[in-house]
Amino acid sequence: MDRENYSREEYNAIVHELPKKIGRRIFKSTGSKIVVNGDEKIHDSQVLFVSNHQGNFDIFALLGYLKKPFGFISKIEVKKIPIARTWMEKMDCLFLDRKDRRQSLKTFKQGIELLKDGHSLLIFPEGTRARRDELLEFKSGSLSLARKANVPVQPVMINGTYNIMEANNNRIRKGKVYLTVCDPILPEEYEHMSLDELADETKKRIQEAMDQTKK
Repeated sequence: MDRENYSREEYNAIVHELPKKIGRRIFKSTGSKIVVNGDEKIHDSQVLFVSNHQGNFDIFALLGYLKKPFGFISKIEVKKIPIARTWMEKMDCLFLDRKDRRQSLKTFKQGIELLKDGHSLLIFPEGTRARRDELLEFKSGSLSLARKANVPVQPVMINGTYNIMEANNNRIRKGKVYLTVCDPILPEEYEHMSLDELADETKKRIQEAMDQTKK
């Protein structure tokens, strides 16, 4: 597929069609159900999706049920899986080597350019799986991607994926998952915030959405 023959929006729609189907198929294969709220809140432009991270099934739920195509930033080890690497590269995902500062900086710059080019990205600022329905500390540095590219931050809450595997000694079982898209934080809203304040505001919106799923 020659991407030069397509606009960014057209290319994303075509390339993400298969991963979306696979994400939904894998998620449904567990017998789990998902409740999606806030789709209408997704900003029309490219965004930096910022999601909490509970378990391995987060990415299948996000790929399958977030309506806007996106790439995500993954640990470098995933690049060793041939099929995954091929599709992730087509989706303009990025691979981060946390042990290599120079490579991390290069990945960061690539992320900024992708956002400026009209491609949405998704990050997990907790940096690891929480494995429960609580939020870990949000690392603020990754949010500078949005600031450098001047794009909205779109908080996304996911709750219940840890029950599919992590809470069951890594044995698969069905569960109920909530996926909520929160109101975006626009550049004009965060331009006077520090990165720590932006991380706190993002975490606050995700926490409020998670609290709603516990009622």
